[in-house]
Amino acid sequence: METILNYIDGKWTNALSGDYFNVINPATGEVVAKAAKGGRDDAKMAIAAAKREFYNNPNGWRRFSAVKRSEILLKIADELEKQRDSFALIETIDNGKPLREALGDVDDAVSYIRYYAGAARMPSGVSYDVNDGFGQMQSFTIKEPVGVCALITPWNYPLLMGVQKIAPALAAGNTIVFKSSSETPMSTAKFFEILSKSEIPDGTVNLVMGSGSTVGNELSENEYVDMVSFTGSTEVGQSIYRASAGNIKKIGLELGGKSPNVIFADADLDGAVEWAMVGVFFNQGEVCSAGSRIIVEKSIKDKFVDKLKQRAENMTIGNGVENPDMGPLISENHLNKVLDFVEKAKNEGANIVCGGYRYTEGECAKGYFMKPTIIDNVTRDNTAVKNEIFGPVVTIQTFETEKEAVDMANDTEFGLAGAVFTSDGARAFRVVKEIRAGVMWINCYNPAFVEAPWGGYKKSGTGRELSFEGLEEYTETKQITMNLNPGKLGWYK
Repeated sequence: METILNYIDGKWTNALSGDYFNVINPATGEVVAKAAKGGRDDAKMAIAAAKREFYNNPNGWRRFSAVKRSEILLKIADELEKQRDSFALIETIDNGKPLREALGDVDDAVSYIRYYAGAARMPSGVSYDVNDGFGQMQSFTIKEPVGVCALITPWNYPLLMGVQKIAPALAAGNTIVFKSSSETPMSTAKFFEILSKSEIPDGTVNLVMGSGSTVGNELSENEYVDMVSFTGSTEVGQSIYRASAGNIKKIGLELGGKSPNVIFADADLDGAVEWAMVGVFFNQGEVCSAGSRIIVEKSIKDKFVDKLKQRAENMTIGNGVENPDMGPLISENHLNKVLDFVEKAKNEGANIVCGGYRYTEGECAKGYFMKPTIIDNVTRDNTAVKNEIFGPVVTIQTFETEKEAVDMANDTEFGLAGAVFTSDGARAFRVVKEIRAGVMWINCYNPAFVEAPWGGYKKSGTGRELSFEGLEEYTETKQITMNLNPGKLGWYK
């Protein structure tokens, strides 16, 4: 059994408490590793190392040239690419997702690092010519790293979301303390092995595993942490917001979603069904941007649901290493929460079109598998419509007018993503402009690219990840003004 350690100030170390937690393969229910269970004191050690490296080392990471940081990041990307297959297998064992999806995550992670290696060398800042009563002045801005960045990630995309934060944070010149989810620490620890063998100075990158209530709270509250970037639930994001108020940390939050997928009668029906499948069943539906609310024009509703049901019922379910259509959910506890949402929806009058139960056939008996679920006959206030379920569950609502579709789409406290399917380009653009969400798709669902920003409105978070905007999240803007005509001002005798 593998033992995973924390990485603090250039050393692999046990937790100070000596405690460990078990890592479970969700496809089998078996323990596959044990990981050091860090606490507040471990987090404080890591923060101290990152603080020393950022503020006190005259030869530290932030003082490396952008070219040097870029070259090191490119070498890290090359090494990750060499180990592509082993990273993907670990991700599948740890998270449960189908192997092909894990391979795609590794490929994306490599491209993310290379993108930010390039972005680190791009020009930034603005220059202004200023003339006023003080004389001739030149004012300009420069971008500087924020400082010590705490990066906290969820379990649904362990490697990819880790790299999504680590790459821009390092490209900008920051030091980091990283906390992975206790459910899925394996690929993150393996990635830190690559970081530990790079030219990055000790103390620049630190990994502390443990619970959110201990390690996470310390990272949020600690006065020496300059920024927290968190991806996860809205409830935890709110607690981080409150905990970070002590020293007014910079905050980046990518939180929950209950995203609408609006389908008009003139859409390509088969294409809309295909993309709806991707929108809600990809990664077992454990996706913050999942299209979990299908809002379909009433005249095509029955035909659409029949096609979706047929596709859902034909999905293969099994151990992710065997590349089924859908793997297990992350844990038994999470599976039970998802099933409880379905039961509540049914008790409130909804109709379960298909699925809605735990799948235990054959080798799936010991894992945390669930049949893909479609829920019809729901009201706007139904439990399944209002809450982020984070599983392979989708609700069906109908509309008759464009305005009704928009109103229904916006009837949520979240605002992460959404989609519109129609052959009318003008209507598509009208509707996506009216839906209050940070990411919108037209005639597709779920594609994301490092070149395009990602983030939400309302309770789906603050700030943006990916793209050049994702790099700027990890910088501060400094304004500098220079007097081009030094000499006596002449204001005072």
